[in-house]
Amino acid sequence: MSGAPNEEILDDAVWAALTGPLAHLAVGDGDARRFQPDVCSFTAVRDWHSPGVWAAIVDLVGPGADFALPPDDVALPPGWEVTFTLAGVQLVETDRLETRADPEAVELGADDVPEMLDLIARTQPGPFLPRTHVMGRYVGIRRDGALVAMAGERTRPPGWTEISAVATDPAYRGQGFAARLVRDVAHHIRERGDGVYLHTTAANPARVLYDRLGFRVRRELTFGTVRSPSGS
Repeated sequence: MSGAPNEEILDDAVWAALTGPLAHLAVGDGDARRFQPDVCSFTAVRDWHSPGVWAAIVDLVGPGADFALPPDDVALPPGWEVTFTLAGVQLVETDRLETRADPEAVELGADDVPEMLDLIARTQPGPFLPRTHVMGRYVGIRRDGALVAMAGERTRPPGWTEISAVATDPAYRGQGFAARLVRDVAHHIRERGDGVYLHTTAANPARVLYDRLGFRVRRELTFGTVRSPSGS
């Protein structure tokens, strides 16, 4: 990989995407922002240490609503509670990642959403909503007309694009579809000059695949949400 972009922006990739390449899909213009609710559930703030950040979050999402988990060094104000945590990792490409366009990869769009949502529901690769596909290029492989594997692009901080929604129908696993689609998606990301990264859970068996393809762990992190006070 030559001319690698600055990795530091990935420390706050969601905020960088919401205020950068995907700003047209953002809700809010202050210190707290989120994606349009049918596009992506991700939220972010400009600075967790800003005195007005918690009020900005409530203004954005309202009372009794979930928001991204803050870093460990940020204490929750009274009335806020942690609602979900999960150990995860952030992976970035290395020079070992060999990319190529796949001749069987078909681009997916609005007409394919019902099949995409069904495949996601059966495989649970991570969050995917009815309009997540507008965040970038999504592709799939079909067998007998049915969508059996998919992958695509999600957050896009400047200089980087995240691969996400890597899913294969259980009946078609072991045939290399996930690897092929990751290479295809990565190929098109690199063609426009971006670096490739992704997130997965710490315990996901697919980490073996990502290591074999040529990704490395950049950092460990905790996925999670906090809930604003109900106001009652």
